Amino acid sequence: MTGFLLTSLPMLTIFAWYWRVARRPELMYADSEFSRQLLSAVPRLTRRYMPTPWLVNAHLQILAIDLKKRMTSSAQYDHSQLLTMRDGGTTGLYWMGHDLPADTPTLLVFHTITGSAESMRDTMSELLEASGWRVVLCLRRGHGKLPLTAPRFNTLGDTDDLREQIGEIRAQFPESPLYALGISAGSGLLVRYLGEEGEHSAIRGGMAYCPGYNIEVAFTRALPFYSKLMAKRLVKQFISPNQKFFADLKSYRRGVEAVDLHDLHDHLYEFAGFSSREDYMNASNPMHVIKNIKVPLLVLNAEDDPICSIENVRENAGLVQSQPNIMLAVTARGSHCAHFEGMRMRSWGSLLAAEYFVALDAQQGMEPEAEPMPVAC
Repeated sequence: MTGFLLTSLPMLTIFAWYWRVARRPELMYADSEFSRQLLSAVPRLTRRYMPTPWLVNAHLQILAIDLKKRMTSSAQYDHSQLLTMRDGGTTGLYWMGHDLPADTPTLLVFHTITGSAESMRDTMSELLEASGWRVVLCLRRGHGKLPLTAPRFNTLGDTDDLREQIGEIRAQFPESPLYALGISAGSGLLVRYLGEEGEHSAIRGGMAYCPGYNIEVAFTRALPFYSKLMAKRLVKQFISPNQKFFADLKSYRRGVEAVDLHDLHDHLYEFAGFSSREDYMNASNPMHVIKNIKVPLLVLNAEDDPICSIENVRENAGLVQSQPNIMLAVTARGSHCAHFEGMRMRSWGSLLAAEYFVALDAQQGMEPEAEPMPVAC
């Protein structure tokens, strides 16, 4: 009996891990010919996501992200440029695959709330390798090594800046179809742009990776440790070194002393160029415009995300699911923008994005059916 238990225990452990951890994504979408064909072309959406065994814990996955960013990477940008915005602000474009044929699709990447060209190199390299497309990081003003050259910044991104960046990208590659991946805070910028532009969007399709949804409440649900840490980094990056721009603002002191992300964004409106918190939220909250999105959008979240809480997802799932061109996928594990898989610790999220965009590009011209039926599986 003892021998049977000893030989059976490893098998039972593997079975339990496979059943409880390596689960298929929960999918929510409007049933249409478009969504059915897209699902058939994106097998990762219907297969089990199997996390790297030693990185099942959400906090270990975030730690692994940080460690990978700090490690020397062989991935390098092959072209970069600085752009001067209309108000004198500075943004950047960082390219991989810049020399690919002119008609090769271009994938725009909108980075995280504290992202930089350095921190995004591995993600960019994985997307290039998996898709074979040209990829370009749209670096927001003040991030990384970019100096703040105008008295305005928004941690969630600025759609006017993005339009100028897109204009430069289209000028260089007028024959290249554009798609976009928004990661964490970058997903808010993506949704804002797609919603504001509607059917006039220069971006043909997008993916929102670990979005926070309604930013008026989302930051209150982030785990305090991460919320305080990121707020401290943002103050150090944007506010403290730029007193010459912001010291006279009535909200300056509250911004400098912000204790967490919610506190910071409650007092960020003047820094972003708005006269009130209400105006700032109306211009930045992605949920205010999501119903206006006319191009395909894949949304990916994880149940164990300690930064963008699953409560945000459940609260907005009905609205997302009602849109005929939006598909929501929720994995049991994956943490915040991590989703490591395999022994090489590759990003399942990046591989899914590449698979999704290649399938999307192949289905150009296919329109969602009218009055689709919601589906959850």
